[in-house]
Amino acid sequence: MKPLRVATRSSDLALAQSGMVIDALRNSHPDLEIQIVKVLTKGDQDRTTALWKMGGMGFFTTQVEQALLESRAEVAIHSFKDMPTQVTEGLTVAAIFERRWPEDVVVACGTIQSLDDLPTGARIGTSSPRRIALLRTLKPDLIVETLRGNVPTRMARVKEGLLDGVIVARAGLERLGVADRISLILKPTIFTPAPAQGALAIQCRSDDVETKELLQSANHKPTRLAVDVERTVLAGLHPGCHAPVGVYAELKSENTIHLSVFLADMEGKTVIRKEMQGPIQNGQSMAQEMVRQVLDDGGDTILQGMENK
Repeated sequence: MKPLRVATRSSDLALAQSGMVIDALRNSHPDLEIQIVKVLTKGDQDRTTALWKMGGMGFFTTQVEQALLESRAEVAIHSFKDMPTQVTEGLTVAAIFERRWPEDVVVACGTIQSLDDLPTGARIGTSSPRRIALLRTLKPDLIVETLRGNVPTRMARVKEGLLDGVIVARAGLERLGVADRISLILKPTIFTPAPAQGALAIQCRSDDVETKELLQSANHKPTRLAVDVERTVLAGLHPGCHAPVGVYAELKSENTIHLSVFLADMEGKTVIRKEMQGPIQNGQSMAQEMVRQVLDDGGDTILQGMENK
């Protein structure tokens, strides 16, 4: 059997995430030889420009996908939240790894019980328009500073006293083994995560039947159900790469799914929040209805305003 080549970003977090998937594949296929193909992406090359100011989409995925298209790898592993909703021709997401930590967290100096424990004028760093809008909605007396860089670099800004806190994805800290730095876990129904946050997409070429079958051992069906609903909402809103959109679908039981959506302008002045619950088998129709409600309630105006900036 030829080695299975796995393409991934070269950051510590990307390698840790890919390592989790690779371990799962090896557990199911003990004789499988796997080689890692490290890829430098556009988003990794430019760590200073705010993402919403960079042209195009797929800042962290396009170059990794190219390794598949050029047959330099058989598999690619992505943070699913980084992937555009438009599917790249010739490629498919064959499996989605189990999502355990969808939440955002605050890393600050010491433990806090809520955002209200942050003092007026506290400087909070984030790279995400969604997080900026949520902070301005939930605690407008904070000073939000745009922050790029990998997770350790962001946390170092707090340790060095340059910032009072940063907002990052919990999954990244858990997977890097630094979850002890978490000061506050933010409720995903209130501080709504990015669609598919915490989930890992496992991609291969559409015509590679053998690899698609092999990857099924790493597929987590409940996670796929939830994130497919989230990404249906995202695709229906057509928000572009810089709109403050949060979507979170939670399986409340074997038969019930709960869907939360957040949309706002960057200032957090015009805010739309929606929630919906229903049978899991109605997840896609719920997502489409949610899109209709959000757009009808002024979401189209918010999104058009963002595109015109």
